[in-house]
Amino acid sequence: MNPSHDTPTEAVQACFAAQAERALAQRTSSASERIGKLKRLQTALLKRQSELHHAFASDFGKPAAEVDLTELLPVVDEIQAATKHLRSWMRPRRVMPGLTTLGTRARVTYQGKGRCLIIGPWNYPVATLISPLVSAIAAGNTVIVKPSEFTPAVNAVLAQVIAEVFDATEVTMITGAAATAQALLDCPFDHIFFTGSSAVGKLVMNAAARHLASVTLELGGKSPVIVDESADLAQAAELIMWGKLVNAGQSCIAPDTLFVHRGVRDELLRRCKVLVATRYGQNDVVIAASPDLARMIHERHAARVAALIDDALNLGAKLVLGGGRNLAERFIAPTLLTDVPPEAHIAQEEIFGPVLPVIVFDDIGEVITSVNARPKPLALYLWSTQERTIQRVQAEVSSGSLVINHCMQQFAHTGLPFGGVGNSGVGNSHGFYGFKAFSHERALLRGGKVLPVKLFFPPYTPLTKRLIGTLIACVRRL
Repeated sequence: MNPSHDTPTEAVQACFAAQAERALAQRTSSASERIGKLKRLQTALLKRQSELHHAFASDFGKPAAEVDLTELLPVVDEIQAATKHLRSWMRPRRVMPGLTTLGTRARVTYQGKGRCLIIGPWNYPVATLISPLVSAIAAGNTVIVKPSEFTPAVNAVLAQVIAEVFDATEVTMITGAAATAQALLDCPFDHIFFTGSSAVGKLVMNAAARHLASVTLELGGKSPVIVDESADLAQAAELIMWGKLVNAGQSCIAPDTLFVHRGVRDELLRRCKVLVATRYGQNDVVIAASPDLARMIHERHAARVAALIDDALNLGAKLVLGGGRNLAERFIAPTLLTDVPPEAHIAQEEIFGPVLPVIVFDDIGEVITSVNARPKPLALYLWSTQERTIQRVQAEVSSGSLVINHCMQQFAHTGLPFGGVGNSGVGNSHGFYGFKAFSHERALLRGGKVLPVKLFFPPYTPLTKRLIGTLIACVRRL
């Protein structure tokens, strides 16, 4: 289907209807069958590595090395985790009875939810679309995937991959813009997995509510990074600037605001400036020619990020590094801003670009108060060697993930749940948590020949009442 046009509503409905029968059959598919599909998916994806390199260069100038590191490897890790552990994930889990359920045997079983919809964003169009697809296939579902219309070259390659591995009655790709997304959301899917902005996430959740569909929402927000006076500044600068500038800052878990202790601010900023010069070039003109820095996804987004910088500067912020831009080339230079006033738009909005506002603090309590005053972030990064500070931040601040003395790697860890809280998301993904997201955890209980519950049936005789009282007394003593 043409990636530049909306798919007709009738075609969307036909694709959805075509998966109904297959969705029922998938519930009883074996681990071996699902693993086989996942291995074929990996093969089909990796054999198009070179094509994907060219597609990413076309869509937003992403370096080939970053394509491999941030798009292909996370998917391969996801497939490896699923193929290695799927049999144990699918195995029913025994649950011991309580006092009132003596005589029964209980299990928790995992059943595919049915027909699922995955809506992906443009910033990581392979990892954020195919990784949840891996989980959905592992759980035994049919899937319609809808990628962003802003990455047509990547979408064309992914369409080939999906068509090669899956029958359309099991997995199919539908392309288009807002009208296509709305047509899909009008279908009564059993589960919807959406990655994108919080504003659109609310629309997705409202649409899902009409059909009582379950949702996984991977959203975003202003993920703060905190550097206290005890931090290893060399390592902090190295990893923070990598996390900020990979994919040109267009990452939902990229550091969005840097809180740094007054005593180490100047040294940290000095190190950050040196790193940018070493990695990309000595000035904005040289950096613009670097093959190692991705571009903004489109000119409109570049203009938005440039406007955030200008607004902050007009309100009194100071430019420490960067500020250059070439909107026609979708280029925004790596930029550091200090003294950013709280009313500046960059202090309020998720940046999604290679710009980092820097805020000085004297006491960690100031930072905790500031972060807690905003919607809960998808990620929170803390650089500290003080255990007391680490424990305090962990206890007093809510976030989708908390990363100590590192950056971005929580996304790549298939053993950890990845997801937000509140405004930054609903539900988790990756590894077993992704398998659970696309599975119904079904209670299975069997009665035996002897059922003690019969002792409590009416009529409620004095003996019955004494037995109930004895049970309550036993519970109190536990």
